[in-house]
Amino acid sequence: MRNPARSRWPWLVVAVVLVAGCGRPVHTDRAPSRPPDVSSVPDAVPRHEARSSRGNPKSYEVFGRRYYVLDSANGHVERGVASWYGEKFHGRLTSSGEPYDMYVMTAAHKTLPLPTYARVTNLANGRSVVVKVNDRGPFVDNRIVDLSYAAAARLDMLRAGTAMVELKVIEPGGAAAPPQPAPATATLATVDAAAGGDKIYVQVGAFGEDRNARNLAERLRERGVEDVVVRADRGGSLYRVRVGPVSSVEYFDWVVAQAEALGIDDAHMAME
Repeated sequence: MRNPARSRWPWLVVAVVLVAGCGRPVHTDRAPSRPPDVSSVPDAVPRHEARSSRGNPKSYEVFGRRYYVLDSANGHVERGVASWYGEKFHGRLTSSGEPYDMYVMTAAHKTLPLPTYARVTNLANGRSVVVKVNDRGPFVDNRIVDLSYAAAARLDMLRAGTAMVELKVIEPGGAAAPPQPAPATATLATVDAAAGGDKIYVQVGAFGEDRNARNLAERLRERGVEDVVVRADRGGSLYRVRVGPVSSVEYFDWVVAQAEALGIDDAHMAME
């Protein structure tokens, strides 16, 4: 989430010159030394905008991985882990060319067109905000969105640094559900309530044959993953291997790491 020309990694310039992103270790960032009250910072207001002339190549590569920018954001819904970025990048140019302002409702995403507007909901407490996606990233770990400091504060995820979220694109003029009040503490019960009664799982794989799904389930158990389930759809034509329910980012990350150790790099959040 910075102009690569200002990066301390000059070798990244060629790779991400059009998509300046947050390919940085998360721990190097920080909150402002005197945190202001951002509780009244308004949500971003979706409006019709042309695609940015910057940050929207058909594809780009960062850290050896290629990303493909979506042709359209219509109907896009995604669940996963959110992180945030703050003071270190305040004032630097985002991928779209706009200066990053940590005190407004913005976000970074790897593949959504720039700009896009989306509602991000913290599944642990029900809080939600509307952000303008105007940057690329995050390019570390299994994170789906990087939020501005203000957005992260509104979602009550600053201290933890991450949160399990749902991201839902909002079209200009479309209806956006109002934020829900947040409970005082986040537990598995509040996660389920915020998700509409659904439970959160990590989907590790999907197969056309039950045998293959159960083989993967057994390999996960051999790595110490105990809460593995195989779900068959009603027609019995697809078998999903899922782990959970999960109630923390730490456990989600651990399960994803076990999947990656088995050569599976597309484990993702699912709800049922």
